[in-house]
Amino acid sequence: MSTAYHQPERAAETLGRLGLPAPVRELAARRWDVIVVGAGHNGLTCAAYLARAGQQVLVLEARERVGGACTLEEPWPGYRVSPCAYLAGLLHPRVIQELDFPAHGYRWFPATAGLFVPFEDGESVQLWDDDQRCEAEIRRLSPQDVEGWRAMGDLLRRTRDALRPDGPGDLWLGRPPSREQIEARLGGDEEARQLLFAWSMVEFVEHYLRDERLQTALLGQGVIGTNASPYDPGTASVRFHHASGRLGGLPGTWGYVEGGMGMVSFILCDIARESGAVIATGTPVARIVPGEGVELAGGERIAAPVVVSNADPRTTLRLLGPHVDDVWRQQVEALPMEGCTVKVNVALAELPNFVARPGTWEPHHRGQINTPLTKEEWRTYPQLARQGELPPRLWTELYFQTAHDPSVAPPGKHVMSVFAQYVPYRFAQGDWESRREEVGQLALASIARFCTNLPQAVEAMEVLGPPDIERRVGLTGGHIFQGEILPPYMWDRRLDYRTPMDGFFLCGACTHPGGSVIAINGRNAALEILGQL
Repeated sequence: MSTAYHQPERAAETLGRLGLPAPVRELAARRWDVIVVGAGHNGLTCAAYLARAGQQVLVLEARERVGGACTLEEPWPGYRVSPCAYLAGLLHPRVIQELDFPAHGYRWFPATAGLFVPFEDGESVQLWDDDQRCEAEIRRLSPQDVEGWRAMGDLLRRTRDALRPDGPGDLWLGRPPSREQIEARLGGDEEARQLLFAWSMVEFVEHYLRDERLQTALLGQGVIGTNASPYDPGTASVRFHHASGRLGGLPGTWGYVEGGMGMVSFILCDIARESGAVIATGTPVARIVPGEGVELAGGERIAAPVVVSNADPRTTLRLLGPHVDDVWRQQVEALPMEGCTVKVNVALAELPNFVARPGTWEPHHRGQINTPLTKEEWRTYPQLARQGELPPRLWTELYFQTAHDPSVAPPGKHVMSVFAQYVPYRFAQGDWESRREEVGQLALASIARFCTNLPQAVEAMEVLGPPDIERRVGLTGGHIFQGEILPPYMWDRRLDYRTPMDGFFLCGACTHPGGSVIAINGRNAALEILGQL
């Protein structure tokens, strides 16, 4: 990189705010091999691999900071919060190893406490990652379900081992597989085929479990970020997607990144720049011309024979303007991209005190916590949200970074990340500006019914509905996965890295293997580009 480019040595020093490394006229005068549009974690991954291969790479990010949905902000003094992404589980070990994350400060804490769910009757269950402890909980709550629980876990394990073995046979690496290739891997395993392509989440849990409390405890795991009811076909595959990781050599385990999830993007940013990529923030692209380069919002043109978009496909379509293949346009327009999730970031004086398991510093605070809905609520509330109505209650998934890593909050304080469904993208009455506070209070009330110290412990709150995520992060529809991850839109049915437009590629979550903080999308795209070059 030219010594004229002066930026912070580490992205974390400025929470990803890099600014311009040089005047735009200097960037436009330089020869570039590849321009990456968007500095989300996949765009940064793609840039790192391309730069390491000797390509001259420029990354252009419209926002003031890198990271996209996986970044860090300081909404209140002393609190560092990732506005959207909150937990690591699908981040690919191959990227961590090849780019040497640990040498750049990467550490994570596995959330081995698993999933805690309180119930309306005062009972609760702690679904530990440890099989023996988890089965003891199942046996206490519902002895007749121990065998079914084992069978359910065995199905997830053998499906993961068939499709995503540890090593080069992982189907997330490289070109996406066809359904025929997937079924060949399954070897006639009918339950695995149902899991991947057919079962609703309700069918999945009812196939193995009898206790309705235990069933409802798991239903949310089939709709995370998905605008669907757990009664909808294919939602069981969402559960598999989120259970298919091997982070830290712990299959299916999720955990917390030291410093917050945005550190993943900041580390990738550092690695990309060390490798020679140049990254500019606050530099929005107004137009993409495949094979020629880009035009900035200010009218300046920067040339490159290859352009890669990390933006979501609808935004990308808009940037391409007339330079679009008609069949590709139809494919993009057919991809559902309306979000139904609200993210509520909360500053707490103390952790929630759950009636079912009292205490403000307990094992369940170190895992994830779900507040459930009844089956009838799961059936009807998604439809209410689609009609623009706010349901009477939200399903919530809670995470507490400070239970593992106190560095992200002032001493003695905590952060609670609330990921909740279902909310409207558009309200039938009012809008997000007029109803944001109401949604935040509904999310808190949905949690507080199980606690003794909420909302009293709340010191500050930030509510991000789908339009807020769209505006602040740049994800059309506020859809966190750049489009649905149900079976009709997965594997070889995701958008291809290589588009029909010569010199134009995709690297975001709209490509294989889908959404979440994975980074292998960016690696796969880089290898596709290098293969063509």
